Amino acid sequence: MTVQNQTHAAEWTSLLTGEMLLFELLGRVLYANPSREWVEPLIADDLFESVPFAEDQDDVIQGVALLSQWRRTVGAQLNAADLVDLRADYAQLFIGNNPMSVPPWESVYFSKERLTFQQETLNVRRWFARLGLQINPDSKDAEDHIAFELTFIARCAELALQAYESQNTAAFEELITVQRTFLQRHLLRWGGKWAELAYAHARTDFYRGLALVVRGALQELAQVFDVAVPREIQYPGLSSQ
Repeated sequence: MTVQNQTHAAEWTSLLTGEMLLFELLGRVLYANPSREWVEPLIADDLFESVPFAEDQDDVIQGVALLSQWRRTVGAQLNAADLVDLRADYAQLFIGNNPMSVPPWESVYFSKERLTFQQETLNVRRWFARLGLQINPDSKDAEDHIAFELTFIARCAELALQAYESQNTAAFEELITVQRTFLQRHLLRWGGKWAELAYAHARTDFYRGLALVVRGALQELAQVFDVAVPREIQYPGLSSQ
């Protein structure tokens, strides 16, 4: 579905609701170090048995299959060894190693010195401020963290849904434009590469599955908002790996 043919309230409501729910969940899960407090509810509620957005994308289908396989492997309750494995995988992907295998900040991909808090960070910060959003005010991480950018998309979808349901056409159109432009200038320029690296380096089906779901969801957004996915982007921050 594309923006141009979304003419019925039910279609917009379904699309924006699904986008909001999935991207909010992805942002939350990819930022949090695994703990029983949030992993066990995922297992109990089978939250990744199906997804509310991009469910027809091949990457999402494969990602959900990996997450379901992980869910079946760990069973109804997360034991200590499984939790240790998740934490180790999270650490080696997004915290440890020098250089990091899967940098979670956009700036690192475009900085030859692999620096954070660069121009990309400032630009993302301005997008957040434009909508008056504080994505994670308690965090010391740079705003261009993959989890924060995914969460920003979720919040845009939420605000667009509210504007659509209140028949605020001007606000709705602005929020659609914000999403399209943010995708062009940020997430679609590096999110696919992040997902590729995360899938390649992950040691658990949990994080391999999440990486594929992210990539498929971004592909769906590109189609929905009619944004071309950039090709052959150079990533100087990865050249030393």
